[in-house]
Amino acid sequence: MVLATSDGQGMVTTRTVLLKALDEDGFVFFTNVNSKKGQQMASCPRAAATFLWKASGVQVQLTGTVTQVSNEAADAYFATRDRGSQVGAWASHQSEALDSRETLLQRVKEVEQRYEGADVPRPPFWTGFVLSPETVEFWKQREFRLHDRFLYSLHNGVWTKQRLNP
Repeated sequence: MVLATSDGQGMVTTRTVLLKALDEDGFVFFTNVNSKKGQQMASCPRAAATFLWKASGVQVQLTGTVTQVSNEAADAYFATRDRGSQVGAWASHQSEALDSRETLLQRVKEVEQRYEGADVPRPPFWTGFVLSPETVEFWKQREFRLHDRFLYSLHNGVWTKQRLNP
């Protein structure tokens, strides 16, 4: 999904993240809290996401609040990742400047040596987030740009539906 976050001062950033779960709380994804998106969500815990299925002419957009998952949930998911991804989470100083690829590969070797013969624990700076939707818009492509758009909005625990002009 494409995730949009803000620094709280009006600067918005988008990037593609891997949606790992959808549950009663919302849309779950994982990242480094020191990354740009992690820092932005800490300063402005609101976000937007877009899913696009261009071939079928369907798009879904949502907005809402962002909260961290529990440590137990983050640990459980981290344990399911392949070892290379676990090592990479430790080795990458996500979003920071990197002088060379060799520096990154050297950090990977150091992490591999540190945890040789042992499970790789979840880094304390790596966790999951839940985007809990307050609005969800469904868009369906139609002929002559007369698209169907429906906006669902959550107010006081009740979802309302509204048709929008294309």
